[in-house]
Amino acid sequence: MQSHDEEGLDWRDGVPVSRRFDDPYFSLQGGAAETAHVFLDGNDLPARLCDGFHVAELGFGTGLNLCVLMRAWAATGRSGQIRFTSFEAHPLSLPEMERAHAAFSALAAETALLRRAWAGRDAAGGLDADLGSVRLCVIAGDAARRLPEWGGVADAWFLDGFAPAKNPALWSDAILHEVARHTAPGGSFATYTAAGHVRRALGAAGFAVARVPGFGRKRHMTTGRRIDGFDSAGIGA
Repeated sequence: MQSHDEEGLDWRDGVPVSRRFDDPYFSLQGGAAETAHVFLDGNDLPARLCDGFHVAELGFGTGLNLCVLMRAWAATGRSGQIRFTSFEAHPLSLPEMERAHAAFSALAAETALLRRAWAGRDAAGGLDADLGSVRLCVIAGDAARRLPEWGGVADAWFLDGFAPAKNPALWSDAILHEVARHTAPGGSFATYTAAGHVRRALGAAGFAVARVPGFGRKRHMTTGRRIDGFDSAGIGA
């Protein structure tokens, strides 16, 4: 069943679908399971998590990846706070977020915490919030502009924008170059897509890239580690 609202989304069995990009915000086959397989396993998390570990993301969406990561971090029993920075051009409204979160009853505590913080976003839709175990920063706006000016460096990246065929601008060589430039030596990325041009761009930017089994019906996805000492137009240790 598909329903429509006035916020630029369609809803298919509880899953929000962007009208702008004609793409769902999370897998119709199980969003939390996809996050665990693609972004956690793909970055060797939670094994690598420690106090101060910094995850960055392209495409905050519903915040599902954050919530799954929060649960995984808590389950390690380790002390400290990790950081999560996400770039989002089209932040969801609080009602949209709440409706999407209804699909994740197992993450009720994490999604409720996120929504409480989400209510305090700035006028542009950005957010800087202390969620206890995680320090969250959502940078609103076009990643092509916001990522180059960002001063941070991530230990792991979740590349979770809408599909390259639907939203090619977010998967440009220039943006993927910036992802590498903002990755710590030995840092990693994971993404659900196995598109050839994405893999080639990430390899050219300084990652050792691997195509690995995907989630659900997707045969393949892509992971990678930044090559220590790689230097190309300002990238490198």
